[in-house]
Amino acid sequence: MNKKFIIIIVAIIAIIGVAGAYSFFSSDSDDGIVKVGYLPSDHDSALFVAQVDKAYEEKGITIETIQFNNGGDLMTAMASGDVDVGYVGITPVLSSIEKGVPVKVVSGAQIEGSGIVVGKDSNINSVNDLKGKSIATPGEASIQYMLLQYALKDAGMTIDDVDASAMKVAPMNDALAGGKIDAMLTYEPYVTTAVEKGQGIELEDSSEILPDHPCCVVVARDDFINDNPDELKSILEIHDNSTNYINENPEEAAEKLPENVASDVEIEKKSLPNIKFVSGLDDDYKKSIMDFMQIEIDMGLLKEPIPEDKIFYSPK
Repeated sequence: MNKKFIIIIVAIIAIIGVAGAYSFFSSDSDDGIVKVGYLPSDHDSALFVAQVDKAYEEKGITIETIQFNNGGDLMTAMASGDVDVGYVGITPVLSSIEKGVPVKVVSGAQIEGSGIVVGKDSNINSVNDLKGKSIATPGEASIQYMLLQYALKDAGMTIDDVDASAMKVAPMNDALAGGKIDAMLTYEPYVTTAVEKGQGIELEDSSEILPDHPCCVVVARDDFINDNPDELKSILEIHDNSTNYINENPEEAAEKLPENVASDVEIEKKSLPNIKFVSGLDDDYKKSIMDFMQIEIDMGLLKEPIPEDKIFYSPK
């Protein structure tokens, strides 16, 4: 046999061997691990309860949870493939889908659950009084920032009429209590925590700003959906079971939340009833998201309508 030909064959075999070894070790490290992104909020209670109840283990699913400060950062991680499934606000999800990020909403998670809190001595008694004041949100990609813009628009103002800043959620309460900011638009349990600890006064709940607005949803990358249909089905069943448990046993559920979310269980027991937990994707819920999307279009946050089949997961 030609010596040159033998060398080529050996080289090809070596390449195949290296590729096979890489595939083996790569899949060995990642196989069965679902990376789930979340925010440190009780909006994601279904995820936390399922973890405590070992619901994923019972289904043979291993998850790795990754915490993010805001939905924009979480969606960036999904775009890069670093997160498979996420519990995140609908505003950054719609923005990401519009930009071509390959994800779908696979379930609702909760409705409402945010609020505007002002300093105790701020003399802010209405949204109109926010003019010229400093107000923090989790960031421009968050649903809280969108709700702030909506509330200001309803009061005849724009975001330029306030001094809006992005801040990590956990330090907001101390910043408000210390007078470093005049107000904050944040999510639970930080709204209830501020009120119960005397750090501030709730000016408006998000149920008053935009009644029944969708907030957090469960999203999954398209490749995860296509490659893991059975696993996704189990994850959705777990989410549904945990959601039902929370709605039926809010006080017991509060005791199952992690300390970085519910540092005070008694306060958390007052926070959870302020949130409407949901699961699934029925027609009414889909319509609420499509209506919410139109509001974002009217406000200039989205350029044009996104077709339903680009937003929602449809089981085959």
